[in-house]
Amino acid sequence: MRNHLLLCAFLLLCFGCGDTASTQQKELHPYFDLKGYFEGEATRLNLRKPKIHKTVVVNDSAESKNLQIQDWKKELSIFADADLNKSAWKGLFQVKKTDTMEIYTSNNQKVPVKELKVIKRNGQVYGLHLLISNSNTLYTSSDTLNYFPDSLYEVKKNQHIRLLAEKNYHIIGKFK
Repeated sequence: MRNHLLLCAFLLLCFGCGDTASTQQKELHPYFDLKGYFEGEATRLNLRKPKIHKTVVVNDSAESKNLQIQDWKKELSIFADADLNKSAWKGLFQVKKTDTMEIYTSNNQKVPVKELKVIKRNGQVYGLHLLISNSNTLYTSSDTLNYFPDSLYEVKKNQHIRLLAEKNYHIIGKFK
């Protein structure tokens, strides 16, 4: 009898341990892990050290340079900062998934990230498209962010602060 109890306890322990890493990952990241993705990209790009043709346009003034980014984590931080997996935002996104695309949308006013599209090819991230909107009585801004690994990254920002002129920013980095 004692052996049967030990065997049952052992079997319960084995089957009860299931795939907890996967379950914990889904609990921590119910949506696409944007922050983790860009941490990985920053590490990869810091090692690869690609050359970039970067253009910055502020209102109507433009400047272009060929350069090598020294700190990709800082360069891509605007993308990583839009991470959907903040605990306060849990349950505030609608999710649509297909084999080639994941779309996360939110109409909640507390959530500035309004949309994230993850475009996939052969199971890998091919591109990301983000829409971010912030608004209060003094300030309004909207950002459109695009990232295509080893091709380009783009940030378009429009901001209006009450009593000041509207500002438009456009940053595009093309991998060489």
